[in-house]
Amino acid sequence: MINLIKKLYYEKYTKKSYSISNVDLIIDRLFSKVKKGCFIDLGCNHPIKFNNTYLLYKRGWRGINIDLDKESIDEFNKIRDKDYNVQSLISTNIGEEKEIYYYHSRSAINTLSSELLEQRKTKKDSIKILKEKTNTLENIIEKSPFKNQKINLLSIDIENHEYEALKNFNFSKFRIDVIVIEIHDLSQKKLEIYNQSLDFVINSNIYKLLTNNGYKLINWVNSDFVFVLEDLNLN
Repeated sequence: MINLIKKLYYEKYTKKSYSISNVDLIIDRLFSKVKKGCFIDLGCNHPIKFNNTYLLYKRGWRGINIDLDKESIDEFNKIRDKDYNVQSLISTNIGEEKEIYYYHSRSAINTLSSELLEQRKTKKDSIKILKEKTNTLENIIEKSPFKNQKINLLSIDIENHEYEALKNFNFSKFRIDVIVIEIHDLSQKKLEIYNQSLDFVINSNIYKLLTNNGYKLINWVNSDFVFVLEDLNLN
């Protein structure tokens, strides 16, 4: 009986992770004193499974979820209808036509990156090539209900297209507190595991872009990198 009570007690005060890498627990701790913040989840894929923002959503946060897959956004509209959910292909500029290497509906590895496609050991003959016009992250924000709201978190996982999505972003206008982003080293035989190289990361375009815009790297889980504003104070 005592053991059962202890088990129930610890389960009550132990938070469940929904991220594939548990990075949402790091995010949640960073924002432990922010009760109702705002997030952007770019490359959101699924409203609960392997999702970096669902833990925040459960405790009252709201935000913008963006994915190029319509079926993913349909799921968000059913399960997370208090968020602003957008089907869109995010890149550097508005209105450019891009090719999407499409594995299947709801796939987390659909990509715009031909380099990433070549690195993967999947059957290429099963992949469709779709074409879609691009939008920008800034344009999505400006058309959302959160355009005048402080954005606390950006989580971005768009399969080796992260730099292109952010390189023209107005970091001065939208002072996002924390950015969680994937950085891919395509020279690795296996992606998203423990053999990521710090030398590669600090020489990457993403690292240089974020540090040049006032961010510092504070944490790292597999291929998820946590950057915060250098002057961030969440107390």
